[in-house]
Amino acid sequence: MTTLSAENLHNINAYWRAANYLSVGQIYLYDNPLLKEPLKLSHIKPLVVGHWGTTPGQNFIYVHLNRVIKKYDLDMFYIAGPGHGGPAIVSNVYLEGTWSEVYPNVTQDEAGLKKLFKQFSFPGGISSHVAPTTPGSIHEGGELGYSLSHAFGAVFDNPDLIVACVVGDGEAETGPLATGWHSNKFLNPVTDGVVLPILHLNGFKISNPTVLARIEHDELEQFFRGCGWTPYFVEGNEPEKMHELMAATLDKVINDIQVMQKKTRSLNDKTRQRWPMIILRSPKGWTGPKIVDGLQNEGTFRSHQVPLIVDADHPDHLKQLENWMKSYKPEELFDENGRLKAELAELAPKGIRRMGSNPHTNGGCMLRDLCMPDFRIHAIDVPSPGAVDAQDTRVLGKFLRDVTKANQQHNNFRIFGPDETVSNLLGSVFEVTNRQWDLREEKNDEFLAPAGRVVDSMLSEHQCEGWLEGYLLTGRHGIFNSYEAFIRIVDSMFSQHAKWLKVTSELPWRRKIASLNYLLASHVWQQDHNGFTHQDPGFLDHVINKKADIVRIYLPPDANCLLSTFDHCLRSRHYVNVVVAGKHALPQWLTMDEAIIHCNEGIGIWQWASNDQDGEPDVVMACCGDTPTLEILAAVSILREHLPDLKIRVVNVVDLMKLQSASEHPHGLSEADYDSLFTKNKHIIFGFHGYPTLIHRLTYRRANQNLHVRGYKEEGTITTAFDMRVQNDLDRFHLVQDVIDRLSNLGTKGAYLKQMMKDKLIEHKQYIEQHGQDMPEIRNWKWFS
Repeated sequence: MTTLSAENLHNINAYWRAANYLSVGQIYLYDNPLLKEPLKLSHIKPLVVGHWGTTPGQNFIYVHLNRVIKKYDLDMFYIAGPGHGGPAIVSNVYLEGTWSEVYPNVTQDEAGLKKLFKQFSFPGGISSHVAPTTPGSIHEGGELGYSLSHAFGAVFDNPDLIVACVVGDGEAETGPLATGWHSNKFLNPVTDGVVLPILHLNGFKISNPTVLARIEHDELEQFFRGCGWTPYFVEGNEPEKMHELMAATLDKVINDIQVMQKKTRSLNDKTRQRWPMIILRSPKGWTGPKIVDGLQNEGTFRSHQVPLIVDADHPDHLKQLENWMKSYKPEELFDENGRLKAELAELAPKGIRRMGSNPHTNGGCMLRDLCMPDFRIHAIDVPSPGAVDAQDTRVLGKFLRDVTKANQQHNNFRIFGPDETVSNLLGSVFEVTNRQWDLREEKNDEFLAPAGRVVDSMLSEHQCEGWLEGYLLTGRHGIFNSYEAFIRIVDSMFSQHAKWLKVTSELPWRRKIASLNYLLASHVWQQDHNGFTHQDPGFLDHVINKKADIVRIYLPPDANCLLSTFDHCLRSRHYVNVVVAGKHALPQWLTMDEAIIHCNEGIGIWQWASNDQDGEPDVVMACCGDTPTLEILAAVSILREHLPDLKIRVVNVVDLMKLQSASEHPHGLSEADYDSLFTKNKHIIFGFHGYPTLIHRLTYRRANQNLHVRGYKEEGTITTAFDMRVQNDLDRFHLVQDVIDRLSNLGTKGAYLKQMMKDKLIEHKQYIEQHGQDMPEIRNWKWFS
């Protein structure tokens, strides 16, 4: 037993820090935003904290609050997968009282019921699917397919948690959900919780039958047994019998789960378990109107949307609606004031055991800061700009190894990716952890184990994204590393998460969660052997469409900048951070001290590469991304050698959103600051990592429209690294020509240099066709001192 005192603590944050050695679940109890009265230090008496037992349901916390001892037990919450499943959780959260605590204007009486009902699918109200505004939810049900992956992400490293996940049979036909059934191969029965899927077979989508509802019973059972589940069937159409059958089945499967957990944990047996699932078969539109306008409604696709249209054109429907509502016998449930009868309200769980109050579903309440090692110890020694080469993501991998190690005792950091951790050169993490894998292992496997901080053994971007989202939404930290071209597979999932962050940031009772961090490697400019299929930088274009308060995009030019950037991202809250970095050896430009300053500013003039210090520049050479930075600097070196009187300013961009106006993005530069970097009227030759139009979109409001962007323009094949740049006009030879074409005062020297650049391009083409590699002057190029 341990006694803690709040004496001499100045604020609740200080108290949190003092209590940090306790589990995050325990910390939550001291500042629960869903309690009727927010806790203050004056409420906190000396705390007695104890642990009893090791099995689920036996880890309790006793907290003295105004001399009242309360008992808490965190163990289960609900995810609604079906697209229009919102009413199921909203109604329960209202009846248990949580809704009224979060939204006090929706009271527990007839007036409150009217407000609740009017809100539903009404302008300014709540949606028909589960949304961020719904207490007790982590899953936005507007888009189908992600419920299972979110559920599994939630139970990673939550050994006492069960997530009941209802899956609609229409949703079950989506690719992510169909793949999600295999997530059970990645659960450690000792250190992770359990997902209880409840597949709801009601037979129809909007206007078509569902596949799983039309296959034979034996085939359905064999399918799920083949996926590693033990299915239990609840089937019928008589409500009373079905309620009893469902209750009995839930008791059975929960008991099975607890027995399996007790056995595996007492023996430290990490063998994969065949966890139970429930297959619930009931009629579509069950207990609704059976016949509408002479057509069968219940048990058909017609009940999917609005079963009864009640308006001036359908007066007969009003009576039918009244009969339908009265069939639920509200007089047996509510008293004369519209309040749920006391004897029924008493049946609901109490406190944070309620459906809408579980702290796992408001993950920011349980969020513990990462223990962050010093990234500076991995600094690349850069004696002068470009003097050494390094593989940026390999360097980052060592830092992520240290982050993983530093947080192992807290089990709150994971790395997700679709079989690409080693390919993206992050393999150093395997010095301190393994890949989590709960299937059979063979002799030559690498780093597979029942427990590990890396989850990358499933080649599914959808699952990695969903798992990470579920992990973050329940109060943990992580990153998703992927090939840049194939992150596009989760465009829509990213959008839904960004929308979730946007809405929850506007809800005072929702706490901020750790940021969703993407590392995009194997990028468009580094695909020597893969070719055109692996070339697509368009995720950046997609990301900037989201709310400026939510999205951040970083393109560090070298390893030291990458380390500084990722340290920032892992510390951040409630953002989507997209970091693009290369894995091939490239020149290193900045010392660590210089990199930290540059990354904090996000954009800046590289004075060592510029020669305009004593006057106005003739041209601004800007770059964003590791490869464009290399080519811009190579072009600058050619220009300075052959046109020494030309005044050149080099501007490097790490934080892409700096280019946007300050009025549009919180990171954006003011007009004055932008003009001080890029001038008001000089030509800007801009080398960009992605599609050139993105830079034009970000800068369209700026005064200086003499902007000429080179980037990816959908040209590529299996070729050399430099030839990729040549095909897209991002190479140094094209960039030099761009400068000459824009500056009319270069005269004969400019004409001769332009001819030289054209000759070099022909020489390059001939060389790679003969030798299969880039010219020595390209491969061995160094920045001049």
